[in-house]
Amino acid sequence: MSLKTTIESEIKQAMLSKDKDRLRALRAIKSQILLAETEKGSEGELSEDAELKLLTKAAKQRKDSIEVFEQQGRDDLSATEKSELTVIESFLPKQLSEAEVETEVKAIISETGATGPQDMGKVMGVATKKLAGKADGKMISSLAKKLLS
Repeated sequence: MSLKTTIESEIKQAMLSKDKDRLRALRAIKSQILLAETEKGSEGELSEDAELKLLTKAAKQRKDSIEVFEQQGRDDLSATEKSELTVIESFLPKQLSEAEVETEVKAIISETGATGPQDMGKVMGVATKKLAGKADGKMISSLAKKLLS
């Protein structure tokens, strides 16, 4: 079942249960899917990779917004973003812990034969593809830097 179909059925469930916060988040996801499908150069239906990228981007936007709102003392807006983030994360694959990501990055470093910071690009290219949606890019980057230096 595609993400769009899943989201549409979840929207119906949220409407029936009168869960306004979940409904708002689901509608935001559906809106992003529709925009991506009608974008110039797209073939209509989104691939699983494109859906994953879309959800990851939405989650990252929410995290950034939460950070800004908390710095400004806007707990009301921060709470809204947190509830939306929870809904978005329910559609993403389980996030790996820092220890699991470190293990993966070590394996990638030995696979690619990376020896130092100059090989960061090689490692990051493989790591971002392999860990897409499972780990935050900042975490992958900082672990790769630490392990390569």
